[in-house]
Amino acid sequence: MSDVTRILTAIEQGDARAADELLPMVYQELRRLAARKISREPPGQTLQATALVHEAYIRLVGAEAQNWSGRTYFFAAAAEAMRRILIDNARRKQRLKHGGGQQKIDLNDAEPAVEAPSDDLLALDEAL
Repeated sequence: MSDVTRILTAIEQGDARAADELLPMVYQELRRLAARKISREPPGQTLQATALVHEAYIRLVGAEAQNWSGRTYFFAAAAEAMRRILIDNARRKQRLKHGGGQQKIDLNDAEPAVEAPSDDLLALDEAL
């Protein structure tokens, strides 16, 4: 049994200190995995590999009890967590790009941009 598997088993059994031991052991491998995931993203990705590792680790070892089958399963779950984080980030950017930050306003409550047609505009319309 590898050290990582032993620590994952301890986490499953509720050992709070085991989660603190896990990150230093798996950090470099998670960092490489995150760098590979980010390199496949389109240009303009603002999320850094370090941030992706930390976010994925929080999701993996967070409040919910996990049933880790071992080292391989942990890294597969980490890859999936990173993929979901990147997808969520892309969706958030797309939403903001397409007006996601704007508020909907009922047209009956909206103030018109022009209060009333000017006489000059009406005269121009009649001249054509």
